[in-house]
Amino acid sequence: MTPISSARGRRFVLAFLSGLFLWTGGAAAFPGPRPDAGAKAAPNLLLITIDTLRADRVSSYGGRLKTPTLDRFAAKGIVFRRAFAQATTTLPTHTNMLLGVDPLRHGVHDNNNFTVGKTFLTLAEHLKAAGYATAAFVGGFPLDSRFGLNRGFDVYDETYGTPGPAQQTRWERKAEAVVSTSLKWLEGRTAPWFAWVHCYDPHEPYEPPQPFLSEYEGRLYDGEVAYVDFALKKLLDAVESRGWGDNTVIVLTGDHGESLGQHGEETHGFVAYNTTLWVPLIVCAPGLKPGAVGQQVTHTDIFPTVCDLLGLRVPPRLQGLSLLPAVKGRKLAERAIYFESMYPHFSRGWAPLYGYMQDSQKFVESPVPELYDIEKDFDETTNLAAGQDLKGRRAELARIMGGRSPMDRTGQEEQLDRESLEKLRSLGYVSTPQAAGKKTYGPEDDVKTLLPFHNRCNEAQRLFEGGRGAEAVEILKGVISERRDFDGAYPMLGVIYARMGRPADALAVLRSGVEALPENYMVASPYIRLLNQVRRYDEVIRLITAEGGFPYENVPDSWNDLGVAYMNTGDLDKARDALGRAVAVDGRNYIVRRNLGDVELAAFVKSQDPEALERALACYLKAVELNPQDPSSRNALGYTYLQGGRPKEAIPPLKKALELVPDYDTALYSLGLAYFNTGDYARALESLTTFREKFSKPLTAAQIRAVDAMIEQSRAKLAK
Repeated sequence: MTPISSARGRRFVLAFLSGLFLWTGGAAAFPGPRPDAGAKAAPNLLLITIDTLRADRVSSYGGRLKTPTLDRFAAKGIVFRRAFAQATTTLPTHTNMLLGVDPLRHGVHDNNNFTVGKTFLTLAEHLKAAGYATAAFVGGFPLDSRFGLNRGFDVYDETYGTPGPAQQTRWERKAEAVVSTSLKWLEGRTAPWFAWVHCYDPHEPYEPPQPFLSEYEGRLYDGEVAYVDFALKKLLDAVESRGWGDNTVIVLTGDHGESLGQHGEETHGFVAYNTTLWVPLIVCAPGLKPGAVGQQVTHTDIFPTVCDLLGLRVPPRLQGLSLLPAVKGRKLAERAIYFESMYPHFSRGWAPLYGYMQDSQKFVESPVPELYDIEKDFDETTNLAAGQDLKGRRAELARIMGGRSPMDRTGQEEQLDRESLEKLRSLGYVSTPQAAGKKTYGPEDDVKTLLPFHNRCNEAQRLFEGGRGAEAVEILKGVISERRDFDGAYPMLGVIYARMGRPADALAVLRSGVEALPENYMVASPYIRLLNQVRRYDEVIRLITAEGGFPYENVPDSWNDLGVAYMNTGDLDKARDALGRAVAVDGRNYIVRRNLGDVELAAFVKSQDPEALERALACYLKAVELNPQDPSSRNALGYTYLQGGRPKEAIPPLKKALELVPDYDTALYSLGLAYFNTGDYARALESLTTFREKFSKPLTAAQIRAVDAMIEQSRAKLAK
C-alpha cells in the first residue's frame, strides 16, 4: 500500500473511496537457560524502530541533519553502515525483525490483507519464555495488534485516539506520546525487561510540531526526523539515569526509507531502490566497544544477534545471522539478501517486484529488470541489465527463494474489515481489497511504467485542493485517455466531479471505470456509494450482482452495499441475506452489524414482531461491542429501545452517543423523549429545549408542534 503524497488530498480521497516455515513446540520451546544465570542480572532489551527513516538523514551516517540523540547511540555502539530492509512497507519489515525470517517464509507482504501466522515464534514470545517482562508501544495503525505482532507482549500499547463521525483521524500518535507511555511502563521496572518503542513520525504527512515546523520549512521530512531525535532523548536519558545503561542492549533501526522524489517515487512502497531499502542500524550492548561494520546486514539479523547479546539460545530456523562475529572483525558467512516491494501487486494488481543483493551486485526482477553495481553506483543511476543475458541472475534468484514465491497468498492473507481499511487509508495507504492480478505481466504492467500515472493523479489531487479544479480534471482525463486500465484515475476524477457539484459527470466517469475494470472494487466502490446516495438502488443491485453473478463476492463491503440497496427498496429478506453474507465474510465489521440492525428494526416496525426487535437490539449491541466509539450504533440502540417501549434502557446509549458527538441531533431528540417517557421532566425539558433551539429548522410543522407539546407538558409537570 502506498502513501498518497498530500495529507489534505489523502483525507479527501479517503472520503470515497505455504509453504510456511512451521515452528515445532511453540513459544516456550527454545529459550534455554542463560549461561550466566544467577551470576548477574540478565540484560534488558530496548528495541527502537523509527518509521520511514532514511539512513542519509542521520548525521552519524553522513547525513546533513543534526541528530544528537541518534549520534549518542552511535557513539556508544556499533554502526552498521550497510543495513538493508527486505520490504518497503511497515508491517512486513517489522515482521522480518520480530520473527527473524523474510517475507517469503512468513508470508506477510504488505500492510493490507495480511496477518502474522500464529505458528511463528516471535522475539517477544522467546524473551517472555526466558523470564522477561515485555511491552510494546507503537505509533501507527499498520502495527495494530490485529495484525499479529502483539504475541508475547504483556503490554501492547496502541492508543492512537478516538474519532468522531465527522473527524478524519489518522490513527497515529506523535513520538513524544509513544515515549511518554513507554517511560510510565518502565517506572519501577525490575530486570529483565524487553521494551519495543516504535516512532511513526517521519512517515508522510510530514507535520512536525514547533519549533521543527518553522526551522525546517520547505524540508518537513527532515523536520520530522529531527523531531523524533528530540523525542527519543527522554528515553535515552531515562535508561541512563535509572542505572540501566550498563545492563541494557539497545537496538535502533529504521523500518524502511523514503524516496522523496528520487527514481520517480514520492514516498515509499512502490519501487525497491536504496532510497527505501537502506536503513540505519545501531546496536549498543554491555561489553561492546564502539565501532562500525561495513558488511551487508539486514533486519532478520536482529533476532539472532539479540539472543547472543542476551545470552539466550538462538531458536532454530531463523534466517538471520548473529552479527557479533562482524563486530569482532570477522567476515559473515557468504549470503544473498532477498528483498521485495509487493504493495503494487497485492493492492493494485501491478506486476510483482523482487530481487536480491550480494556483495556489489543488486538484481531486481520485474517485467523491466534492473541490475546495479551498488559498490560503484549506490544511488542506482545506471541500469546494467540492458543487453545482458540475465538467465544466471534469475537462476540465482530462484535458488535464493528456494521454491517460494512472493505472489503466494497461502496461509497469511486475511480480508481486512472496513474499519481497518479506513484506518490504513487515513494514513495514506490506498488499495483495492480485491486487486485483479494477471497470469503474465509485460512492460506495460511494470511498477516503473505505472508509477508516473500514479504521480499524475497525485498532482491532480493537489491542484484540486489548491483551487485549480479545471486543471486537475484535465490531468485525470489525460491519464484515462492514455491508460484506460489505470485504476487510480477513475475514483479520483469521480470524487472531484462530485465535489464540484457535477454528480452526473461523476457517475459517468465512474461507470466508464467499472466498464474498463469490472473486477476492481477500488473503482466500483465509489460508484456504488454514489448510486446509493442518489437513490438509484436498482442500479446498485444490478451492478453488484452483475446480472446474477457476483464479481466482488470476497469483499465484505460489496455485500454490505447490496444489503443497503435492498433495504432501501423494501426487500428486507434479501437485505437480511446480503448483510448476513457480509457478516460471514467479515464478522468484525461493525457497520454491517449496524445496518443489519436497521433491517431488523424495519421488520419490527412493519410487523411488530418482538423477535425482530430482539434481533435488532442484538445487532446494535454487537456493533457497539465491535466499535465502542461509533456514535451511530449507540444512537440506533437507544432509538430501538424507545421503539420497544423501554425508555429507561434507551438513556445510557443515547447519553454516550452525545458524549461522542455533542451536536448529534437525533440522539438529543431521542434522549429528550426517553427522559419524558420515564417521567424525568427536568432532563426532558433540557434536552428537548436544546433540540428545539438548535435543530428545528429542517422539521415539518407537525414535528415542531409535537416537540413543543412535550416541552409544554414537561413544564407543566415541573410546575406542580
